[in-house]
Amino acid sequence: MPTKLARTKPPEARRADLMNAAQRLFLRRGVAATSIEQITEAAGVAKGTFYLYFDTKEAIRAALGERFAQGLLAVIEAAIANVPAADWPGKLDAWARGAVAAYLDAIRLHDVLFYEAHPPNRRGATDNVIVDHLTSLLRAGEAAGAWAVPDARVTALFLFSGLHGVIDAAQVAGNRVDRRALSARVARLCFRAVIG
Repeated sequence: MPTKLARTKPPEARRADLMNAAQRLFLRRGVAATSIEQITEAAGVAKGTFYLYFDTKEAIRAALGERFAQGLLAVIEAAIANVPAADWPGKLDAWARGAVAAYLDAIRLHDVLFYEAHPPNRRGATDNVIVDHLTSLLRAGEAAGAWAVPDARVTALFLFSGLHGVIDAAQVAGNRVDRRALSARVARLCFRAVIG
């Protein structure tokens, strides 16, 4: 007797389908103009399936924000992985250049998820994997004697917020931005904030 094929996808695949559909719609229509019904239709599932994974549209937007941050972190970590272990200035430079490149490459998605949607609080701007990663990098560099940072968390928040300001200014400038020069300036500013 032949075995039956599974009629349903694994939960993680179904959740990813919903998130991918929401991301496509958010980019095309905006968060406010996208309904849960449109998300489920685009994902090819019943509306009730949405509620197995997300309570609200804000919940799926938040999940997409977390996925965005994880993707950004992966780019930064890959850039740092190419730097020799003892090269702390090189690691900070790789952090800055990787962050600038990743943000500019995904700026439309970033803006839809974090600006257009107006998250309910400021927590994501101060408590996220990118700030955590930079805080750890600064602490490790201090432990190695590469720099002295009185408060690694505050310094990481300062650099993260500054990075956002620079990226926003680059977006306002449009195509006139030299990405390589911008990355180099951000890297120098990060290094000066840490070294003095």
